[in-house]
Amino acid sequence: MSATTVESAPAQARPAPVAAPRRRLPFSPWHLLLMPLSLLFALPLVWLVLSSVMTNAEINRFPPALWPSGIDLGGYRYVLGNAMFPRWFANSLIVSAVAVASNLVFGALGGYAFARMRFAGSRVLMVAMLATMAIPFQLTMIPTFLIMKRLGLIDTLGALIIPSLVTPFAVFLLRQFFLSLPRELEEAAWIDGCSRLRVLYLIVLPLSRPALSTVAVLTFLTTWNDLTWPLIAINHDTQYTLQLGLTTFQGQHHTQWAAVMAGNVITVLPVLLAFLFAQKAFIQSITSSGLKG
Repeated sequence: MSATTVESAPAQARPAPVAAPRRRLPFSPWHLLLMPLSLLFALPLVWLVLSSVMTNAEINRFPPALWPSGIDLGGYRYVLGNAMFPRWFANSLIVSAVAVASNLVFGALGGYAFARMRFAGSRVLMVAMLATMAIPFQLTMIPTFLIMKRLGLIDTLGALIIPSLVTPFAVFLLRQFFLSLPRELEEAAWIDGCSRLRVLYLIVLPLSRPALSTVAVLTFLTTWNDLTWPLIAINHDTQYTLQLGLTTFQGQHHTQWAAVMAGNVITVLPVLLAFLFAQKAFIQSITSSGLKG
């Protein structure tokens, strides 16, 4: 009997294992780094708020108390009970509001001129203007004081307003944003008979709200928080700004730390609210004007 070979049936190919879907985080991986950093940067603000509801004894204790034993509003009563505090707040608000409005007007005019108009010496003027941003305030402090003295504005709010009417940064930021806008919109308006100022007012400025918001917020922050120049130009307490007025709570032998902390909380609130409301416009302006990175 001949041996028969039994041929095995061909093995069926096994399907390749399907890879399990990769689980994705519900947020960007960068948030794992940014969240701890944001908490780190928020610690001084948290400490400021907690200290404002402590007593002077708790603030001066060593080691310092990390949490108030109770909510004490003595610092806020001391600040708000000061007869000059509303005047200081109004002075800061007036100076900041005028500085913001003037930077928006003059910055838009200057930025549009540098972005769209070609005239003799425009590049030289632009470079010279940008070079002034590298000059520290300590070098211009004495000349500015002498000019304000000759104008008779020392110890008045005018001495705080005039040096802040327009800044090179406002002109430069708006110029960069105007360059990113298409010229076709302006050319169509020119064909319809619009003048340059009318084009700027009706076409360019409505499209530049992110940049205008950024200029407004940064100007407000700089003017509202300024202490050095008011300390030099203002002598009488009726003309004090809020930052300058808070220094009166710090005496040579005794300091009302609860009042200082409460005053700083009140001072920080307008700045924090202004930035939170304009945060989206601020980021959009920086990315659109070519200033990132």
